[in-house]
Amino acid sequence: MQGRPVDGEAVAAELNSAAIHLLRGMRATDRQSGLSAARLSALSVLVFGGPCTMSQLARAEDVSAPTITRIVDALCELGHASRRPHPDNSRMVVVTATPAGEALMRAAASRRFATIAAALATLTHTDQAVIARASTPLRRLADALTSRDAAPTTREAGSARRRP
Repeated sequence: MQGRPVDGEAVAAELNSAAIHLLRGMRATDRQSGLSAARLSALSVLVFGGPCTMSQLARAEDVSAPTITRIVDALCELGHASRRPHPDNSRMVVVTATPAGEALMRAAASRRFATIAAALATLTHTDQAVIARASTPLRRLADALTSRDAAPTTREAGSARRRP
């Protein structure tokens, strides 16, 4: 590690508070999608992570099998997702975003990007530069937090694409 040591607890507390407030700030933007937060999040996994089994989706969303079933049922009823038989296991299904679901999710992501860009524009150039430099280490921190609890097996990993 280069530079001075940091107070991990203090930094963690600040990051936690900032993350909570950022997510709260996104609620109004996300409501424009017409989906609940849980449905939008699951759709995001399907659009930006690709098709997956119900159990993979439940793990990605950190919910139970019955909960993910209700979420996927709703997404399918709305025409945003579809199920198809798993190619190797007839007891499993693969969930995929439909073109309508992908369009909705990409529009929701674009609204988020615009909301964040507008908020960034209110900051000083120095603050903007600091945030820009911090985005890569913050992504690594997020990856470290999520990989501790849900490292997929090689067979499950498939062709993962990064979520926004």
